[in-house]
Amino acid sequence: MISVSNVSMRFGSKVLFEEVSTTFLPGRRYGLTGPNGAGKSTFMKLLTGEIAPQKGTVVRPEKLGVLRQDQFAFDRFRVIDTVIMGNARLWSALEEREFLYAKPEMTEADGMRLGELEGIVGEEDGYAAESDAAILLQGLDIPDDVHERPMSELQGGQKVRVLLAQALFGHPQALLLDEPTNHLDLDSIHWLQDFLTHYEGSLIVISHDRHFLNGVCTHTADIDYQTIITYTGGYDDMVMAKTQIRSQVESDNAQREKKIAQLNDFIARFSAGTRSSQVQSRRKEVERLQTTVLARSNIQRPYIKFAINKPSGRVPLEFEGVTKGFDGLPVVTNFSAIVNRGDKIVLVGRNGQGKTTLLKALMADAPNVDPTPADIDAGKVKWGHEAAIGYFPQDHTGLIRKGMTAAEWLHQFDPAASRQDIHGLLGQMLFSGEEGLKPTEALSGGETARLLFCRIMLQKPNILVLDEPTNHLDLEAINALNIALQKFEGTVLLVTHDQDVMEEVGTRVWHFQHGQIHDFKGSYEDFASTAA
Repeated sequence: MISVSNVSMRFGSKVLFEEVSTTFLPGRRYGLTGPNGAGKSTFMKLLTGEIAPQKGTVVRPEKLGVLRQDQFAFDRFRVIDTVIMGNARLWSALEEREFLYAKPEMTEADGMRLGELEGIVGEEDGYAAESDAAILLQGLDIPDDVHERPMSELQGGQKVRVLLAQALFGHPQALLLDEPTNHLDLDSIHWLQDFLTHYEGSLIVISHDRHFLNGVCTHTADIDYQTIITYTGGYDDMVMAKTQIRSQVESDNAQREKKIAQLNDFIARFSAGTRSSQVQSRRKEVERLQTTVLARSNIQRPYIKFAINKPSGRVPLEFEGVTKGFDGLPVVTNFSAIVNRGDKIVLVGRNGQGKTTLLKALMADAPNVDPTPADIDAGKVKWGHEAAIGYFPQDHTGLIRKGMTAAEWLHQFDPAASRQDIHGLLGQMLFSGEEGLKPTEALSGGETARLLFCRIMLQKPNILVLDEPTNHLDLEAINALNIALQKFEGTVLLVTHDQDVMEEVGTRVWHFQHGQIHDFKGSYEDFASTAA
């Protein structure tokens, strides 16, 4: 169990929490929700003990599984050892035991200590530690031949999955996971979801994946109104309950205000007359009926709408024999397809199967995009009549030039646009007021993503090529993007691991598996049912 009592946190004039008290019980799985900036990660750090509350106390169990955010902290250790470190008591015993066995001569005290250490190793299932760690790594798509390698040799996405295995290792009494589905493909997300639904301790998870939260969580702890309110059920259940509660309060307030207006009218008419006792009783009634003050929610909802300047031709894209590999190893081999106007194609498959590689190959000589001929080895790509592309790459590095404000950077893509138009568009994506004047070098990952969407909306393309667009968006922004893509009348090529977006947007699936790409003409839901 994790208990929080009268916790307050503020940064300058901004209040995150005020006198918050809540308990996270064993056997329950809590989604920690709230918009960017509400304090989710700060609250998670309070729970892990990484930071101390400015006021109040946090009580946590001795055995805590935490998803570490520093990818480089374990670079000198083997992958398998990094996972075992998730059980601090076991790892400490194993290290000390190894040190004692390495001594050229052992004292009697050393022998006694070794006996104690062997007892700890036994209590913590240490004799099966490497096989248990290997099972976790396999579930998260870290192959066996990597387990003995140092962490420094792994790519960023692989490191995150190893750190996730570390958090899950050793049967912790509570699990604290901040964005565990980042860098996971859909198969790994399903594996993690199944693992967590069988977990018996207290789980607290931050995620921007609505489908994941709905599938895993029994309760939702929502950070809003400078406090935390716990609702029963997943994310959708919380949204419904929260909306109903607020609607009920607003309805009650409307009734009360109507009644108060009637009473005040009576008081105004008869306060100077002979009906003073009735006037007095109505004044007391007005005091009793004072409306409930509705705190202002800190939820901000962006507005995304992809308009089109001109529609594309009937066939906006066709390609034949597209091939791309790296260091002599093929990734995409001889893939051909015809894309029809209005197709919304989701690219699915495990990480490393070639989804981004294919998009880059198709974009190597696309209209209105800087050419990158090295991104394709062979094949013919033909973009159709009036094709206009809005491209959102997975890697944003260097995409937004430094030394400018957000508004200046955006304005260069349509110099004819008025200042009001630019700031209106920025406001839609939550760059309100002076935030539009923020230096581009100071933008966070989420702000960078939102500014890239501003550019796409300004350009009004008829084809959207989006590679992992939800990675840095909060739930409100992902929902807004989902709705915008459903309403978009053009053509979409989309890589995402957000299952709700896949199911609700996709009309066609390109499935990547074992070096092959299967073109399925139908929704993701239909594809998943045939693949099951």
